[in-house]
Amino acid sequence: MNYTYRQIIGEAKEAALEVLLHNSRGPFHRLPRTAGWGYPEPYTRDLMISILGIAVSSNNNLTDSMRRVLETLAKNQTHRGHIPSLVHDREDRGASDTTPLFLLGVLIFRKVTGENDFLSGAVSKALTWMEHQSPSDRLLVAQQPTSDWRDELWVTGYGLYVNTLVYSYLRLLGQHDKADLMRKELSRFTITGETRHHHVHEGLVVKNKSYYAFWSYKIYSSERFDLLGNSLAILSGIASQSRAESMVSWIEEECRAMIKKGELAVNMPPNFFPYISPGDPDWRTRYEKFNMPGEYHNGGIWPFICGFYVAALVAVKKYRLAEEKLLALTRIIKSSGTGKTEYGFNEWLKAQNGKPMGQDWQTWSASMYLYAAKCVEEKRTPFFEEMRC
Repeated sequence: MNYTYRQIIGEAKEAALEVLLHNSRGPFHRLPRTAGWGYPEPYTRDLMISILGIAVSSNNNLTDSMRRVLETLAKNQTHRGHIPSLVHDREDRGASDTTPLFLLGVLIFRKVTGENDFLSGAVSKALTWMEHQSPSDRLLVAQQPTSDWRDELWVTGYGLYVNTLVYSYLRLLGQHDKADLMRKELSRFTITGETRHHHVHEGLVVKNKSYYAFWSYKIYSSERFDLLGNSLAILSGIASQSRAESMVSWIEEECRAMIKKGELAVNMPPNFFPYISPGDPDWRTRYEKFNMPGEYHNGGIWPFICGFYVAALVAVKKYRLAEEKLLALTRIIKSSGTGKTEYGFNEWLKAQNGKPMGQDWQTWSASMYLYAAKCVEEKRTPFFEEMRC
């Protein structure tokens, strides 16, 4: 890295820290805000993902804010172990990713603080909840549509993203036998035939492709590409080194093709592609309002997910490409929906023109920028290194 590069990244890191400190206390029980203005509520999934950036920031105020979040979640956990979607509201239930994210968040927090028994009772209950989320009574967990972070896009059955979270917390817990079995289940091919035999179990590997399926359930599946799920598959070690390298090459090649076709205007991958278009079998009428091609969950550019991708590049040891993408992400996080801030840390951008379309000063956008920058600087991926050993 040259001086100019370090200066650009350093200034962006300072801006990210400013956002996180600004958002660390909101109007709901003094819990952190999800965004500086638009989302005052403490959304569980956003804040749990934000633990990654906060953990590498070494900022005591932010660490204390995460302690409040985790302890409040434990108090609002259901008696069966489920974690609510809003930190302060135990009645806001039904998300498929909040409980595994809580487990991952607690385990990362323990590593930061050295408090190895932190919230042990809540962790035990959450693990019991997760053990009951598999229809086949195996290790892969299933979900209802619109129940993960994509609350406006259908994921049915065994979704890649949620299962990468499960695999990750199993590794951090040291439950390596279960993790090994889960990796084996994930590595089975998706079932594409009309007949499903009883001895054949579905997986998430797509035949003749390097990436993992978006979701799979019995004879149904989606082979569209999920950037978050696949980045986590690389980071956690679900994907082998050779598969991860092939996947990165494929992503970059596809992005170049999308740029040529006018489907992508920035040098970062969309969160999801190919986009679902009207007339496609998986198109739903409601998408006309929320999920047009290249927008929101249907291919929007999400800075927090781009942060995961940069970290995945570091995991694959593509250090020069990771630097290039971190610089591209730095340009993206300067985009502001209001035009009133130097660094917008916007929620998401339209893929075809790079226009910011969400809320500014998004907590997870700022946090994952800090995490991505740390990965590039140190050429390692904190908390995921041991998963890939």
